Formats: sequence, structure tokens, C-alpha cells
Amino acid sequence: MELQTIQNRIYEIRGQKVLLDFDLAELYGTETKKLKQAVRRNIARFPSDFMFELTKDEYNSLRSQFVTLENTGRGKYSKYTPFAFTEQGIAMLASVLRSPKAIEVNIQIVRAFVFLRKYALSHAELTQKLRELETKYNKQFNDVFEAINFLLQKDKTLVEQKNRKKIGFK
Repeated sequence: MELQTIQNRIYEIRGQKVLLDFDLAELYGTETKKLKQAVRRNIARFPSDFMFELTKDEYNSLRSQFVTLENTGRGKYSKYTPFAFTEQGIAMLASVLRSPKAIEVNIQIVRAFVFLRKYALSHAELTQKLRELETKYNKQFNDVFEAINFLLQKDKTLVEQKNRKKIGFK
């Protein structure tokens, strides 16, 4: 299983990175219905910070983001809204789905989440460094702009002095 394939299926919903039940079912090589049944049989293992069900509005909004919904069969005719699993929920799925493929896929999914977390942290650090540089150099640029404006004003004054009518004896 390619890491990029998994990363492309991770969405941000309600401020959390999640994988949807139909994508997980496809990755695990099972039917969405069977995955949901296994989760419902073990619902106590899935508190709201591990798994939640999308609202109709959330699902419709998300469906509009799927470019090729008809070709992928991503719940095109589904009358049920999907479950969204957080990283912890996916780890809990490993205890519910015990096939060798499910274990292998779970390992790859956890790696994808770890990669995304590292990327987000490095992105946050980079953003902070850029802000620091911007603050530092804005002060220097302000000084340069003031100097340029002063020189422009000085040149303007010199031009005005040359153009004024001279008085006095010749």
C-alpha cells in the first residue's frame, strides 16, 4: 500500500484529520457494510474523539469535493452518512478487524498520520521562522524606505531651488 494513496484519502472534518468508512473498507478489502457492522458491534470502543458520523450537510459538502464520484462509486447511492475515523479510531479498528490485511493496512495508515503530523509541525515551525524574519527585516526595510523618501524630498527641494527666480545683483 502506497503512503501517498492513503494520504490522499485523509480529510479534515470538524478540525480533525479523518479517514471515511468507505475508503477504509476499500483499503482493507472489505465491504463498507461489514466494516460498519463490526464497528457497531464494538461501539463502546469508539468514543466521539475516535469516530463520528457525518451529518448530511457535511457529507454533501465533502461529496462535492470528489471529482470522479460516479467512477469511484464512493457512496453515490448510499442513503447512510459515512463514519469518520480519527487516528485513534483507526488504531482501535485494528482490535476489531483482525485479518492480516487489516493489520498491514493499519500500520500504513498510522505511518501516514505520523507523516502528516510531522509535516504540520515542520510547517508551523517554518511559519514561525518566517514571521520572525519578517518582523526583523520589516524594521530594516522601513529604515531604508525612510532614507529613500528623505533623499527624494531632498532632490525635489534642490530642483525647486534651481527653478526659482534668482534675486539680487548680476
